[in-house]
Order: sequence, then C-alpha cells, then structure tokens
Amino acid sequence: MKRLFKKNIAFLALALLLAVTSCTSYKKVPYLQNSQEFKDSAAIAGVSEPRIMPHDLLNITVINSQDQLTAMSYNLISPVDASRTGSTYSQPTLQNYLVDSNGYVEIPNVGTIHIAGLTIPEAEALVLEKVKHAFSVPPVVTVNFVDFKVSVLGEVTAPGTYTVKNGKVNVLQALALAKDMTIYGMRENVKVIREDANGKKEIHELDLNDASILNSPYYNLQQNDIVYVTPNKSKAKNSDVGSTTSLWFSATSILISLTSLMYNILK
Repeated sequence: MKRLFKKNIAFLALALLLAVTSCTSYKKVPYLQNSQEFKDSAAIAGVSEPRIMPHDLLNITVINSQDQLTAMSYNLISPVDASRTGSTYSQPTLQNYLVDSNGYVEIPNVGTIHIAGLTIPEAEALVLEKVKHAFSVPPVVTVNFVDFKVSVLGEVTAPGTYTVKNGKVNVLQALALAKDMTIYGMRENVKVIREDANGKKEIHELDLNDASILNSPYYNLQQNDIVYVTPNKSKAKNSDVGSTTSLWFSATSILISLTSLMYNILK
C-alpha cells in the first residue's frame, strides 16, 4: 500500500513538472490566427500611402528628353567645384529638398509650394501642374523619400530606427527589420505612435493575433511612425519566468514537500 501511494505521488509530481514546461498559452504566440476568416477590404486603399511630413528629405526631379535645358532649370542643382574635380566638364549633381517645419519646399522657377500631407503621387501631380506650361510635351516629375524612417522599440530583438528605401513598410515588415519580438512581447498589444502633418499625435493599439489588422489604417506605417511592443507581466516584474510558470513551480514545490512529509510519516 505504501509503495503504491509513493508511486502515485511521484507520478503526480512528474505530471506537474511536465505541465510547467508546456503551460505557455499557444493562443498568445501565432500572428494572424484567424486568417481563414480574413476578407480583404478596399476601404484601406486610400490610407495606405505614406504622406509627406515636415522635415522630410525628398528627391524631386523634373525630366524631359526633348527639352533637357528647361527641365534642368526646375531641378535643385549643386554647383560644380572645378578646382576639386579637376575638370570643367563635371556633371552637376541634384540636391535633395528638405520640407520645412511648415510643410513647404522651394522649387527653382516655381517658388514655394506646400507639400506636407500629400502622398507621393499627389506631390508629383502638384509639381507637374506647376511646371508643365513651360514644355511643349509634358515632362516627367518624380518625387521620392530619401529618408523614410520608422522606429521599433520595446520587446524586439533589435530595437532601432530603420530607413526604408521605397517608402512602404507595414507593421509585420517593421518587426522583421527588428528581428521579431522577444518571448516577452505582447502580440495582442502592439502600439503604433503616429504624428500627422499638423503635429497631432495619436496612439493606436494593434492585436497581431487578429488577422483583421490587415484592414487597419495603422497596418501600413507612415513616415516616422514608432512601433512599440509592450512587455508582458513577467518581463515587467523582471522575472526569469512568467507568473503562471511561477505558480506551477510553487505548487510543485509544495507537492514535493508534502510527498516527503507523507513518506516520513508512513515509513
């Protein structure tokens, strides 16, 4: 009888120890869990394009193969220093435009135009409208971000500020740049901090476990967005293990102590 009792207690203790190693809630781990229920929405089409903000650095170029001289007059060109290049035939280089704090840029032969708050296609259309009168054939206007940046902070492997060349990045791509969340990151509570062209700031929470975030206006990031991954309670308490795991360890410790006590009594 005593031997059977000891075996049952030992088996229960082993079962609890195994539970400790496998008690992490699976529901909190995968991204986009209900993906089978996801339906694309056209509602986000108008808000997914990044918008130009004050202090952005832009490349604005006017090109016309039939009238290159006129086109060049609308571009911001840095002067050539022949004494440094050793040649008077060095090609001039195009300079970038810094959007001022009020959202304006100054384009040669055009003047100051307000560009903050516009998408790249909208900015190209605006510049084209300002310069096309000077050409018999409409020129090609290109506007690009030079320093489109997003910051990823909190419980990620490599927090930092990342430059995106094409100016398009979503939340999952930003997390990939930061080498994904740590085990302490709360996937159901990822904050996007955003400031619009007027300086208005807002904080929005995303649940990355829910596939419906793909339709959120905050899924595609804007210039200078900050993605903050909230730490879970165990990290906040500077614990090496989660609170649930600690509870299981405590229960197991108590059970082992009781087993030892009962063994001594029945011996």
